[in-house]
Amino acid sequence: MSRRRAAVKRTILPDAKYHNQFIAKFINCLMKQGKKSIAERAIYEALEQVKKSLKQDELEIFLEAIENVKPSVEVRSRRVGGATYQVPVEVRTNRRLALSIKWIIDSARKRREKVISAKLAGEIIDAYKKQGEAMKKRESTHKMADANKAFAHYRW
Repeated sequence: MSRRRAAVKRTILPDAKYHNQFIAKFINCLMKQGKKSIAERAIYEALEQVKKSLKQDELEIFLEAIENVKPSVEVRSRRVGGATYQVPVEVRTNRRLALSIKWIIDSARKRREKVISAKLAGEIIDAYKKQGEAMKKRESTHKMADANKAFAHYRW
């Protein structure tokens, strides 16, 4: 960590189709090797599939899915007197968004469908319905924090 000054937070420009910063952030996280147009195509196709499947506004479904996956607490390792404790800590808002996007993308990549747009569409629908791998990851994080509630007084 730098001792001089905190890094300046860059503002992310909204995406071209929906004019939404969350989708732009999602595209940037989905992108591999700088191939942004492929990531954009994948997410836009996934949102179209979501719209066809659920017959609702795809942007609202996407935002609700991200909101459902956002964790409120997580555990951090804290070393106290030779022992390492898993201390439950509240998650900052920026990190909540980053974790939810990361979990959705990771769990979508592990799915069995052929193309990434179908994988993303399936995972977004599952997250919207509070199911799927990303929701399991959130629940396991919350359970771990709940199990280690006794060490909450080590919070810094």
